[in-house]
Amino acid sequence: MKNLKILIIVLSLLIVTPQTLAKKAAQTATPNPEYMNLTWWHGFGDTILDEYLVKVYENNPDLKIASLQTQQSRQVMNQAFANQLPQLYFSGNLQRIISASDEKFGSLVIPDYNQSHYYLPLTMSYEVDIWGENYLKTKSMKKQIEMTKQDERASYISISSDFVSNYFTLIGLDRIIVNHEKLLKTEEEIVNLTEKKYQSGLCPLAELLSEKQTLTQISERLNSLKERQDITINQLISQLGDRYLTQINRSNFEAINVINTPAEISTEYIENRPDIKKAEFYIEKTGIDVKVARRDFLPKFQIYGQAGFNAFDFSRIFAPHTFLSNIGIAPSIDLFTGGYKKAKLKYNKLEYEKALQIYEKSILTSIQELNDAMMSVKTSSNNYQRSEERFKLEQDKLLLADVKYKSGGSSKLEHLKHEQALLLSEDDVVVNKINRVISAINLYKATGGQDYNTAL
Repeated sequence: MKNLKILIIVLSLLIVTPQTLAKKAAQTATPNPEYMNLTWWHGFGDTILDEYLVKVYENNPDLKIASLQTQQSRQVMNQAFANQLPQLYFSGNLQRIISASDEKFGSLVIPDYNQSHYYLPLTMSYEVDIWGENYLKTKSMKKQIEMTKQDERASYISISSDFVSNYFTLIGLDRIIVNHEKLLKTEEEIVNLTEKKYQSGLCPLAELLSEKQTLTQISERLNSLKERQDITINQLISQLGDRYLTQINRSNFEAINVINTPAEISTEYIENRPDIKKAEFYIEKTGIDVKVARRDFLPKFQIYGQAGFNAFDFSRIFAPHTFLSNIGIAPSIDLFTGGYKKAKLKYNKLEYEKALQIYEKSILTSIQELNDAMMSVKTSSNNYQRSEERFKLEQDKLLLADVKYKSGGSSKLEHLKHEQALLLSEDDVVVNKINRVISAINLYKATGGQDYNTAL
């Protein structure tokens, strides 16, 4: 019965432990409020988007991976710090000695025998960090943590920006699909009227064939738009990290708020970008690694000691005369390592030079991305403004066409053409408005997730 209870306990531990570890892993991969920056996203004035962003921060697998990598780097730093502390461990030896033959030591004869030996010491060792080498290793790992934190921050900026861009792209696709469904119906009606016109001998066959060709083009375009709509929904679901989600709620096109952007922006905004900060920490880390490699040439001093019991009779293992202890210091220096340490020092020096070049490249890339994003904002703003002007002109033209059609001055076919032109012009407004919003998001990414509206 006792053995059965033990078996049940062991099986319970095997079953519960993985679940417990999974829960702990989920709890440790919590969103970092420092990187969420929900205040900036509130500027779009979309409550549905705000709710989705919270879910992205909580559930996105890439963000959880980034968070866990940061926590892993902290544990690596803790391992490095542990080398600065004394080490205490138990390493015992219990043995049974059986001699089946006589042993001779000169004229001394020891007959066959058997005995037990119990050796139970606690061992302490400590490397005296005279040159600060272990301290520098810990300091280097702290810089590595800062680098990993910048990677995590970059993930927050990139994933949230991509999600919002996809969200507004989906809203734009919704509106364009509605327009193309209207276009399809209008073109079907135009084809019917043109066919009647052809049968009456009022137009050539080429005109009818041209309208039928336009009908197939609109149908193909509508199918492509619906495909892109489904793909965008799937991308949003994946970014939300919810495998059971099948649909995405969203606002309508008219509710999109085009946020203000500055006419010009200073390159000072790149200073806080994650890649720039990471490159700075990398320079600091590699500089420390060079110091560590230099100090590795110096002698090391290991303090060691033991305290425990050494007995041949278990019943007297804790007797006073069985106590053993020793303490000492062991200086050591590597006289020949085949050039390993010299190569390691040279490697770290080259790594430092590489870190400097990575920093320079990060600055150049950041300036380019910032300038590109700013140019995109200007272009998309101008295009959006012009498309709105053109749309208003098409509206005025349609009003005139309505008057002309109602007065009998034009045919229904001509009136449908004007309706088509208005729908196509509205598509341009939708595309340019979405591009304007996405360009503002790309500028946010280029500044490293900063609120650039302070530059207005």
